[in-house]
Amino acid sequence: MRISVHTLVFWPHLIAGLLAGLIIAIMSLTGIALAFEHEILDWADQETRRVEVPAPGAPRLPVDELLARVRAARPGAQPSAVTEYPEPTLAVTVSTGRTGGVYVNPYTGEVRDWGATGWRSFLQLMEDWHRWLGAQGDSRPIGKAITGASNAIFLALAVTGLYLWWPRKWTWRTVRPALWFRRGLKGKARDWNWHNVIGFWLLPALIVMTATGMVISYKSISDLVFELAGETPPATGGPPPGPTVQVPTPPPGSAPLPLEAVFAQARQQVPAWENITLRLGGGGPPRGPGPRPGGNEGKGEARKPAPSALTLAVREPGTWPPFATTQVSLDPYTARVLRQDAFADLSAGNRARRWMRFLHTGEALGLIGQFLAAVGCLGGLFLVWTGFTLSWRRFFPGKRAAATSAEDTAGAERVEPTV
Repeated sequence: MRISVHTLVFWPHLIAGLLAGLIIAIMSLTGIALAFEHEILDWADQETRRVEVPAPGAPRLPVDELLARVRAARPGAQPSAVTEYPEPTLAVTVSTGRTGGVYVNPYTGEVRDWGATGWRSFLQLMEDWHRWLGAQGDSRPIGKAITGASNAIFLALAVTGLYLWWPRKWTWRTVRPALWFRRGLKGKARDWNWHNVIGFWLLPALIVMTATGMVISYKSISDLVFELAGETPPATGGPPPGPTVQVPTPPPGSAPLPLEAVFAQARQQVPAWENITLRLGGGGPPRGPGPRPGGNEGKGEARKPAPSALTLAVREPGTWPPFATTQVSLDPYTARVLRQDAFADLSAGNRARRWMRFLHTGEALGLIGQFLAAVGCLGGLFLVWTGFTLSWRRFFPGKRAAATSAEDTAGAERVEPTV
């Protein structure tokens, strides 16, 4: 018996969809919730972030003083980043870890916890399920492996789905049912129509989201992005932090400048700025002596480790792409600009990898992209549902062929001869 190419594609498509369908549905549902995560939090937290200006042109407290207030008010919290905004009515944001943080009044130093706790908890739950199926601790690699494999299957379903969708004869009668929704259908005919129409129109968004999801899930694929650009992949996954910036050795007895001086220099370099962020956890100026390599501890021979540049991420209004920032690296002892990189100055591999990250969420195209990502996730839910119902009717047809009318069944047979 001869087996057609259509059959060879159809059955793996059906079986793969059944195996990964539930996980795909979970990722699609959580993806809808996460599509506008930042906008939701900004809206829900707008009152908590707002401060009252004492008087026009009132002086602001230095960044160092604001951080000191945070450490005093939250002794157990370690500030990991600080972000300031040009709007006089917005508080300074201080992050204290991956998911925590506070707002600080730049005029009084008052420390407030982040608001919108319900929304934050909900969105964090959605992210946990989207990335790790809700797994915690040592179980997260297992959850990540499952979601990564399911994402890869979803990409395969999208590609094979296009082949299965492709009409054998290009006539209006055969193509129309696969291009737009038909009214009055029920049962199998309706589900087949929805499955094909949704899959066809959302195919570009689904391929972009799943392909970029594979870049995020698998380091080998992420490395391939850099290798295709002729670059050495970074040791860790994700975009590299940027080139190492050498800091001149300061004179003996030199002390790092206050962080306020560093922020002031960054403001001068990019006069039109939307926000400025300095990460505090990974580097910065030395704070004390360290042992000399080679084992001279206890012999009076100690030296400070090589100082690290302070790099601030400056976001400008109206930039393209929307996620781009200008990286300003400064000497922590003199606030002299050592390097300044716009997005266009990054290597081709670094730019491509960052595009992949934000194309996955839709943020690479702004609100329009996020809307398309949300619609793509919603379409993923319908594809899973209609795929399951079509499979159920195939394996358990019942006595009346899915309870469809004779007219609907005939219509389905005309456009679905192999299913």
